[in-house]
Amino acid sequence: MNLRDETAADAWAVEALYDLTFAPGRKALSSYRLRDEVRPVPAFCRVVVSDDGVIGGAIRCWPVRVEAHDALLLGPVAVHPTRQGEGLGGLMIRDVLDRAAPAGWPRVLLVGDAPYYERFGFRKLNGVVMPPPTNPDRVLGHGPWAGVRGRVRKRLDALEELKTPPDRPTLPL
Repeated sequence: MNLRDETAADAWAVEALYDLTFAPGRKALSSYRLRDEVRPVPAFCRVVVSDDGVIGGAIRCWPVRVEAHDALLLGPVAVHPTRQGEGLGGLMIRDVLDRAAPAGWPRVLLVGDAPYYERFGFRKLNGVVMPPPTNPDRVLGHGPWAGVRGRVRKRLDALEELKTPPDRPTLPL
């Protein structure tokens, strides 16, 4: 299995993997309100692919803002049911965390189960509010979140790091 950047050619397979691993109504979740009409950050859209080209896992990250503080919204992260238990999810999460701060994204945010994500250094965020309905106990952060409070909002402005380089295909919204 090889971890690599997601390409435009992978988009349908990644969407199918997300449909397989999450409930059919996944796009109704509150975190998707922060993804609507916003492109993911290309450098943090990755897939784990077998030697024969089958995608076994995928992760995407999205730009968000809490007041004046930028952050990556991690997820969705998915592993094909036949590959679960092999550490692919952890591999993809660690990859994002290892590369986020050096790339200018010191804060990473997600909505998930604390007992699972604590192993990666995520902690419950008090005062950071996701769109409803989100259980505040599931709002988790990694990085320097001390003193950061407020609503999580879409990042709609066109930042240089979000523009697709000419040598990289545009991923779907």
